[in-house]
Amino acid sequence: MSDPFRLRRTAVLVVALVLLLPTWNGEAHEIPADVTVQAFVKPEGGTIRALVRVPLISMRDYNWVVREPGYLVIPSAEEMGREAAVQWIANFVQMYEGGVSLGYPSVVASRIAIPGDRAFMSYESALAGVLSEPLPESIDLPLQQAMFDVLLEWPIGSETSDFSIDARWAQLGLRTVTVLRFLPAGGAERAFEYTGDEGVVRLDPRWHQAALRFVILGYQHILDGIDHLLFLFCLIVPIRRFWTLVPIVTSFTIAHSITLIASAFGLAPSSLWFPPLIETLIALSIVFMAFENIIGARIDRRWMVAFGFGLVHGFGFSFALRESLQFAGAHLLTSLLSFNVGVELGQLLVLAITVPVLNLLFRKWLPELMGTIVLSAFLAHTGWHWMLARGGTLLQYQFTVPTLNLSFAATLLRWVMLALIIVGAVWILRGAFDALARRHSNGPTAAGPSTSAAPESAARSVGAES
Repeated sequence: MSDPFRLRRTAVLVVALVLLLPTWNGEAHEIPADVTVQAFVKPEGGTIRALVRVPLISMRDYNWVVREPGYLVIPSAEEMGREAAVQWIANFVQMYEGGVSLGYPSVVASRIAIPGDRAFMSYESALAGVLSEPLPESIDLPLQQAMFDVLLEWPIGSETSDFSIDARWAQLGLRTVTVLRFLPAGGAERAFEYTGDEGVVRLDPRWHQAALRFVILGYQHILDGIDHLLFLFCLIVPIRRFWTLVPIVTSFTIAHSITLIASAFGLAPSSLWFPPLIETLIALSIVFMAFENIIGARIDRRWMVAFGFGLVHGFGFSFALRESLQFAGAHLLTSLLSFNVGVELGQLLVLAITVPVLNLLFRKWLPELMGTIVLSAFLAHTGWHWMLARGGTLLQYQFTVPTLNLSFAATLLRWVMLALIIVGAVWILRGAFDALARRHSNGPTAAGPSTSAAPESAARSVGAES
């Protein structure tokens, strides 16, 4: 019985000694909330250089020496900074030439900088700054405000090669924004800005590299965009025939391609109320299509409705794509078209999966009319709540009458050009769909347009047409 009491007394003694220890006055290595990383990348001759500026406190696990009342001891910080540059900057970046990793970089120089230092306004001044003499020891620089500049170098085969970078500096803060500027040999500067770790970024992509990236991006976006998927489900529910749906979905793709490209080239309004307006209209498109399914629709003209709402969804795509367009390089139009190709592939995948599942559901468990009404009512319910919530956000913005000046006239002219493009696309699509209808009307199972209020009969009409 004595052993448990002895262990208890020992534990109490240890706790008392810990509580009586003097308080440690060192600063906790907290992760900074917001960190901005500035970087230049430039190939020169047989070397590619990266100039990086980060807040000094973002490199944690270092007890930076300070003097009262909290000023950084410059010589000590310069000495520790050389190790920190390797551990926190160089070890978290990979450079690629032609897709081949160049290995770990050499840390050529590092330097403490004051917050007001404007060296990173250009590559030349940043390079001169990091190679200059250290700050004088007598300068009063608070630790929380100190900046840290680093020069990294890799040997390369040619300054005109295809370069990529994978900078994983997100660990420097809870939210890390990297602003990277690439200066290709004999080319214009390219700027990138992204949050967190973007992965491998092609600094000067070829057209096929940009196209592949945006095809994948479009494919992923349509599968992640729940509101776009619900609109697509509204198209599928009353029809459920793959080859009948393909041209309807394609008309939706053509429409959102027009407004997506127009937005990328500056034709969309820049007012703050425009994005919430588009989001509200996207929700309205779901409600409209769902109610049309319930009351019965002219399925043979459904491509027109899909095209009209596709114009709205295209602006919605542009908001999500805005940050990614910086990775298109000099191939903006190619990237936009590739994005829409990816969206179309994603939509066809949804059709290929959803159509047989719905057909099985209707054949085994749900009557035709009831199933269409129930599923459409669920879609309408979801879209209705989205529309009210987004509409409430929209009404919080103040709408003003535009000033009638030359700038407004130029904007109006661009919108007229966009309207003419839309009219031309509608004319071409109408001719294509009319030709398709005439071809089917020559068959033995022809059927004319249906305005029946019963979705079942409308679906049969589509089946006859296809």
